[in-house]
Amino acid sequence: MDSPAVNGLFRRLATHRFCQQSRHLQPVVCHQQWRQSSTGQPTSPKRTTAPPPPPAPRTRSRKDVKTTSESNWQQRTDAFPEDRQEEFKKYPMVTADALRSRKERPKRVKMLMRDFIEDSLYNPHYGYFSKNVSIFSSGAPFEFNQIRDEPEFHRILGERYTEFEDKLDEIEYNEARQLWHTPTELFKPYYAEAIARYMVANYKISLFPYHDLVIYEMGAGNGTLMLNILDYIRATDPDVYARTKFRIIEISASLATLQTKAASKGHADKVEIINKSIFDWNQYVPTPCFFLAMEVFDNFAHDVIRYDPFTDEPLQGQVLVDAEGDFYEFYTKQLDPVASRFLRVRDVASRDRKYAHPLQNPRWVRDLRHRMPLAPNLTLPEYIPTRLMHFFHILSRHFPAHRLITSDFHSLPNATPGFNAPVVQTRYQRKTVPVRTPLVQQGYFDILFPTDFGVMEDVYRAITGRLTRVSTHEDFFARWSYPEETQMRSGEDALLGWYKNASVMVTV
Repeated sequence: MDSPAVNGLFRRLATHRFCQQSRHLQPVVCHQQWRQSSTGQPTSPKRTTAPPPPPAPRTRSRKDVKTTSESNWQQRTDAFPEDRQEEFKKYPMVTADALRSRKERPKRVKMLMRDFIEDSLYNPHYGYFSKNVSIFSSGAPFEFNQIRDEPEFHRILGERYTEFEDKLDEIEYNEARQLWHTPTELFKPYYAEAIARYMVANYKISLFPYHDLVIYEMGAGNGTLMLNILDYIRATDPDVYARTKFRIIEISASLATLQTKAASKGHADKVEIINKSIFDWNQYVPTPCFFLAMEVFDNFAHDVIRYDPFTDEPLQGQVLVDAEGDFYEFYTKQLDPVASRFLRVRDVASRDRKYAHPLQNPRWVRDLRHRMPLAPNLTLPEYIPTRLMHFFHILSRHFPAHRLITSDFHSLPNATPGFNAPVVQTRYQRKTVPVRTPLVQQGYFDILFPTDFGVMEDVYRAITGRLTRVSTHEDFFARWSYPEETQMRSGEDALLGWYKNASVMVTV
């Protein structure tokens, strides 16, 4: 448990120079996902974070540090960081897996950026998702046909959020409660019913009656998606329901308990809860199945790469944690096998696709920029989804006949600097506080990434050999939902109008 001194430090977080409230965030919806409304304006975040942290990114200002000579491959910035080369040489290299048994945050170690992010989010003892997570539930479904327009929907949603959190405070007051929701909760049961229609239609075309309808879901939250899907199939197609099996793979023990409770509402014999990480999966599943991964890619750990602007050579980022728990980035020429493999696969799979990249500008432009006085000696960072690539390998090896259905954000506003860079944020007194670096106190901040679905489609195809289709959130649900269910009196469709910055990818 964190000390009162640590908690007191957090009270000054919102006024710190690197923590500033986004002017786009609206107080009544400050707990939502990062999504874009039909106006295109970004509003509030998906998982708005964490228990009371100390001042977030452990970085030093120019006046606080010595200006000794820096490491050859330490990123040069205008902060002139201390030379930590000797510590970098002698500190042991650790991984997130090796830190799982630790109850205290590590010091005097170094690790790859993906391990730092993985440890920050998922460590069983101090990780972000191991703390007291509260998932918003709207209670009764919204009666969209009775709502005038989107502003009124915002108001009603804000009222339900306040009511929901007030009830939690009556049980236990927590001024830094983690509270987030998914479109499953916001648009229940209509969101899940659209996905159910898609699965049943494709199941009947190619699998029925020779195979059961087997559904795996990863990261199922409260179990609402599972419950709504099974309710719909039972009500509309009893023959398919009789052949349906639903299996949830859930890393969180507390959420697994909630999912078991949800399954008990009439579907206990259809549901199996498997309380483990998908990355620990070792069972071979040869039978055809649908695999749901809704809003989970954004919290997969990423590696960070910077490039030498003159040679185009990639360097991989590592995080050094010193004796005081402060963080420093180092970049080395030697890429680990996972990052190296991702770059090779992407280079081949996406060779005909243009995508955002630190080396996308002409060489002469980069030469000019980086020869300027005080210019950094490496490019802006690029965050590469190595954990997502690992997930695709698991699907290929252990679920060879799967059909993936996934949805996530293809862009996020207010991200940290870089390419495919994350949004990093915490939450205090029901307000969202974004910061400008992923090097933050472990467990106190949400770190969520956008997904480049074009590149990921190429990588998925290269690893699994399966064909895919990518569509916008709006296009997918326009095809599979019933507009009269989520249309407001103004004619606006809430389900189609929200999440303009999300995409859907399915295996065909």
